[in-house]
Amino acid sequence: MLELSEKIILSAMYVCQIDGKSPLEEIKRKSALSEVEIDAKIDELVKNQMMNNDKKTLTEIGRDSLQVVLAGGVFDIIHPGHIHTLNAAKKLGDILVVVVATDNTSVKMKKRRPLHSQEQRQELVNSLSMVDLCLVGQEDDIFKTVNRVRPQVIALGYDQIHQEKFITDGCNRIELEARVARLQSPIPESSSSKIQKEYGESIHGI
Repeated sequence: MLELSEKIILSAMYVCQIDGKSPLEEIKRKSALSEVEIDAKIDELVKNQMMNNDKKTLTEIGRDSLQVVLAGGVFDIIHPGHIHTLNAAKKLGDILVVVVATDNTSVKMKKRRPLHSQEQRQELVNSLSMVDLCLVGQEDDIFKTVNRVRPQVIALGYDQIHQEKFITDGCNRIELEARVARLQSPIPESSSSKIQKEYGESIHGI
């Protein structure tokens, strides 16, 4: 059984392997460990074959010790339904990776241009406390991102059109065993499109 500090270190290493950032600041931000204590913990994880000798990458054992959850969406206007869904997704594992749709994909999905650019939406989602990492998706093949993350769980929101079979078939194609979880929202009538429409109507009504 991993200690909390060990899980924090392994999680930070996993996230930083994907986004290329230094894990030290992430570990210090999420734990009360000093650099000396972090180094000692990493040495211990290397000894227990959870991390490689480079002290930067996880072994297969280390990676398998983490339950990674992947969720996706447009996230143009963050509303309570998003927060509930992402909190529920995070409870399914140790690490929550969120993929925001590109601007072009957003137009195809929502039939309108998003109010915020893909970079702005990525920054916004990355700022949410339950999110460990936010990535911008791939336009041509969503499973390129899935393959990059290699999650054990793929969480679908209540309003997402993706069917479980489509996700399962795509995962089989990249030889990934992942469970598909359909999440519910306590306020399914809440949506970014509805908020934008109501806001627009209230502005015109002034």
